[in-house]
This record gives sequence, structure tokens and C-alpha cells, in this order.
Amino acid sequence: MSAPFEERSGVVPCATPWGRWYQTLEEVFIEVRVPAGTRARDVRCALRSRHVELAVGGEEVLQGKLFDSTVADEGTWTLEDRKLIRIVLTKTNRDAGNCWTSLLENDYAADPWVQDQMQRKLTLERFQRENPGFDFSGAEISGNYTKGGPDFSSLEK
Repeated sequence: MSAPFEERSGVVPCATPWGRWYQTLEEVFIEVRVPAGTRARDVRCALRSRHVELAVGGEEVLQGKLFDSTVADEGTWTLEDRKLIRIVLTKTNRDAGNCWTSLLENDYAADPWVQDQMQRKLTLERFQRENPGFDFSGAEISGNYTKGGPDFSSLEK
């Protein structure tokens, strides 16, 4: 079995003061650097459909309304190597046109170049899913790829 598309093609991260966030068609990933030796009991994380809260050692790190809705009961967080918290949120809208422009409604926006690269990646990921067996991981895309690119689903096969 081949590796998932995002593992072969890499990610397009958006840097933040506390770490980075990135996305695939289905999920949004948040990676937060924390002091070495952090324990799970030092972490307070609340994930809801449109809201995220994260505090480490009593200090708020991240809090606010998410850019778009997620499946609340599928959100998870893990503490890795006692120095990184990874939050995984499942998007409600898993369409290639649903490229989040920021993590929170009014914060952590991707700059225009990063946003463009994120949209390209989601469009290629969509093409990969529509055409299993073809490897799009090294492909370049140009032209109209905004909102997920052209829709070929109505064409006869």
C-alpha cells in the first residue's frame, strides 16, 4: 500500500509564534512547541467544533474561534517527546475548495504565498483521490486551482 498523499508531498506549514499549523483535505494540524520535560498533566486542551483552547503550565498558548467548523468528537491532542503538542482537527467540510486561510477566525493567517501553496496542495490532493493509482506527489499545478481547481466530475469516463 502506498503512503498517503501528504506524506509523499510534504506539508505547507504556516509559522506562528508558538509553532505552526497546516492542513490536508480532511484535517488541520496544530504543532505547539512547549518547554522540554512538559508532562501531560501540565496541559489543558479543550477542542470544540469551532473553538480551541490550549494552556501549558497554567499559561494560555492558544485560544479562539476556529476558521471553520470541525468534528468536535474527533479532535485529538498528543504530547510528543515531552516537547511538542500536536492537535489534529477533522474538518467538517472536506472539499478542496475549503482551504483555511487562517487557523483562527481573526488570527494566525497564512501569508498570501503560503495560502497559495496550501491551495495548490489541496487541489493536487483532490486530483490524487479522484485518480487513484496516479502519483501526483511531484506534480506542479498552474492555472485555475482556486476553490479546489476545475471540476471534471461531470465529464463522461
